[in-house]
Amino acid sequence: MILSTTPTIEGHAIREYKGVVTGETIIGANAVKDFLASIRDVIGGRSGSYERVLAEARETSMQEMQERASNLGANAIVGIDIDYETIGQGNSMIMVAVSGTAIVI
Repeated sequence: MILSTTPTIEGHAIREYKGVVTGETIIGANAVKDFLASIRDVIGGRSGSYERVLAEARETSMQEMQERASNLGANAIVGIDIDYETIGQGNSMIMVAVSGTAIVI
């Protein structure tokens, strides 16, 4: 399946619009990761544990969106948008929501 953040795919005419498709993932950020991230905030550097959590959530959301598009008979998704939010008590959870338009090219 072709995935794109742009509204069209160069060199391909859109033959059919199947509709908006989405994928959502909510992952908890545990206390150990929070503690290690707070140390990184003090000494500087990147938080590899949080980066891995975000990557996992993004990939899961994208997979879910692709499955929904495939179930509609689409072979591509255009106009993909990826949003990240913290939710829950004390912002203890990370939500990744993706959306796009399922199409046939």
